[in-house]
Amino acid sequence: MSTTPEPTPEPTPESVPTPESEPAPVHHPGRRDPYAGFAGTVGRTFGESVPAWPQRVRPREGAPNIVVVLVDDMGYSDIGPFGAEIPTPTLDRLAADGVKLANYHTMPLCSPARAALLTGLNPHRVGYSFVANADPGFPGYGMEVAGDIPTLAEVLHGEGYATYAVGKWHLTRDSTSNAADNRANWPLQKGFDQYYGVLEGLTSLFHPHQLVRDNSPLDIDELPEGYYYTDDITDQAISMVKSLRAHDAEKPFFLYLAHNAVHGPLQAKPEDLARHRGRYDGGWDELRAARFARQSAAGHFPAGTELPERNSEAGHDVGPWSELTDVQKKLYARYMEVYAAMVDNVDQNLGRLTDTLAALGELDNTIIVFTSDNGGTGEGGAEGTRSYFSRFVHHPRLPADWNPDVEREIELIGGPQSLVHYPRGWGMASNTPFRLYKGQTHAGGVRVPFVLSWPAGLPRAEGDDGVRPQYQYVTDILPTLLELAGVQRPQERAGQPVQELDGVSFAPVLREPQAPSTHHEQYCEMTGNRSYYRDGWKLVTLHRFGAPYDDGEWALYDLRTDPTEIHDVSAEHPHIVKELAAAWEAAAWRDGVFPLSDGSGALALRNPEDARLRRPVTLLAGTPELERYRSSRLVSFRSFTIEVELDRHGDADQGVLVSHGDQGGGYSLYVEDGRLRFAYNQYGELHETDGGPLAAGARRVTVEAAAVADLKWEFRLLVDGVEGGRLGPVHQLIGMAPFQGISVGVDRKSPVSWPVYERHRSFRYSGGLRSVTYLPGAPAPYDPETVAQALREAAAAFE
Repeated sequence: MSTTPEPTPEPTPESVPTPESEPAPVHHPGRRDPYAGFAGTVGRTFGESVPAWPQRVRPREGAPNIVVVLVDDMGYSDIGPFGAEIPTPTLDRLAADGVKLANYHTMPLCSPARAALLTGLNPHRVGYSFVANADPGFPGYGMEVAGDIPTLAEVLHGEGYATYAVGKWHLTRDSTSNAADNRANWPLQKGFDQYYGVLEGLTSLFHPHQLVRDNSPLDIDELPEGYYYTDDITDQAISMVKSLRAHDAEKPFFLYLAHNAVHGPLQAKPEDLARHRGRYDGGWDELRAARFARQSAAGHFPAGTELPERNSEAGHDVGPWSELTDVQKKLYARYMEVYAAMVDNVDQNLGRLTDTLAALGELDNTIIVFTSDNGGTGEGGAEGTRSYFSRFVHHPRLPADWNPDVEREIELIGGPQSLVHYPRGWGMASNTPFRLYKGQTHAGGVRVPFVLSWPAGLPRAEGDDGVRPQYQYVTDILPTLLELAGVQRPQERAGQPVQELDGVSFAPVLREPQAPSTHHEQYCEMTGNRSYYRDGWKLVTLHRFGAPYDDGEWALYDLRTDPTEIHDVSAEHPHIVKELAAAWEAAAWRDGVFPLSDGSGALALRNPEDARLRRPVTLLAGTPELERYRSSRLVSFRSFTIEVELDRHGDADQGVLVSHGDQGGGYSLYVEDGRLRFAYNQYGELHETDGGPLAAGARRVTVEAAAVADLKWEFRLLVDGVEGGRLGPVHQLIGMAPFQGISVGVDRKSPVSWPVYERHRSFRYSGGLRSVTYLPGAPAPYDPETVAQALREAAAAFE
């Protein structure tokens, strides 16, 4: 069928474009005029047009670089400027030229402190009531920095700064740390140009479990001989700065250098450890007294300040060093030698960074902040441990034969084969002169060292000793650094108003020793421990888990005369107790602190969407290492089956078929000398079984793990359905173990079996491995999520 086209109408004079006329613009919904807002002019040709370029955002002339060095779990007294005997010459120099905030406070736990530092908001408002390893389904536990809360990196980046982050992040939920997630809360999405480090809260310093560069986890079989993570992240930071200067001689930068040191597990380089041999043979009582004497001489506290007695609270108590046996003293002193060596190494690496800045001629115009996320920890228990992940568990039904320690030769302590933590007596000494530890809202958990140096912008006046006794808080860091850099925090972001700051700049305090504190009151909460500060008064609780929240918990201290919180004056000032308790309650509702942690097990609850992480999964040969949390969901608190498909196995083929874990706990299925073998690392105790010869040909190798009573597993090995070996019962790997994820056909980085590692290193399988399939079973009755849900359902039925 054909049609006759309509005749084309003759053009009228009005419709014929002329060189002098331009067509009328046609506007369509959803289409932007490409010439709108252009500052030049556009004709039909270049010759008829005038170019223009958009103005690039450039910081003000002479804007300072900013380096924030955040150390993990370092107590108030652990560096030279705050009383330590540990040599920290780099920090000594920075403090000699700069300012020490002797009354600086932070949050008592990792993620909340980091959220507060990088946003200037109280952490519950940001969604970090706890570490980013929980997701119980309440606003204060969202573990995501919302779009209306710009980070320090985002603000500075918007003003033309280069922004870099290295080291510990711990602001991404563990369930969103895998390569399949949207990465919305990873460093590059929060304002950083480049990132290198570990997304989670801790790692092995010799064999970090999952290194991330920018937005991608790195797939690494083996790390170089002599590798040490603190050195590595410093190398990366220095490289970022050098690269910037090679491309732009003037652009200022913000470097967020967040150490995993000195968080457990404690590990130190042999040459650093050797420098501290014998230094702590005198014990923690002697160490506290010596550190306090130096702090007092330096003017950190008002005259008459007392050193408290050793911590005596149940579960936090420390006995006298003199009552330990000689064997205990030798072991415990070694733990502290490792810790001191880690602090020493942090200072050495800071020295390498400052030397680089000096070589570039930029050290004087760089603001350097050095501080800690929270106080020293008591998580090593009364005796310390050589088995960090078996000590660092929180399960209400641990069996009677659970071992929170393992035997290790003392020469191995601090090395890659030991995951240790010191006894809490050293945590008490770390927090000298304050009481209690990380996790508590007493001063031991929240008062930490703080050094700020900026020779070009904050030169020390004659007669100024650099010590500032004014109260300041972690939320004050962001507004202070912005003021010093001459940068305004935006009022809007992506078209919506930004949330108001809680922090207040303490730039006046830095410039003038007699200036008043800029932060007059502050609430704090962590797992039910609470406090409220107002103009020198501090109301505080040490909450007993599961106990009711009542006013009988409160103690009151006048920090102006009693900064070490010894003399409870609540009975003498009941009106102040009542006033501050009411202020805490109001602040808690205003900032999203509720609900408070109780005995319901709610912290064990997870977003129901996380159930997808427990589905069966088939990993083909060559699959990169599975992320830690994703791997743990396949095996934790349940029976599970692993099926390994071999397309081709020859008589000479050998190597690891599948591995999951590291020196802190894990399991590995491997072939060696023609025999199938299974190694189970029970938090540092190695168990092995022989599965018999593995004949050549295509084979299916199966590992069956049965969850039995007392938090244990029993393992069976089968080849083509025929049983070849058994192992168990052995304690299940729970909590943070296994810490390294699942690898197919290799045992990457930190090995499950150190003897196999010594013989073969990562021991990649040489045959034809097709796939490894994980089939998770139903949860055991002692699965914390199952228990928590049952408790909640029972409570709801009772109501």
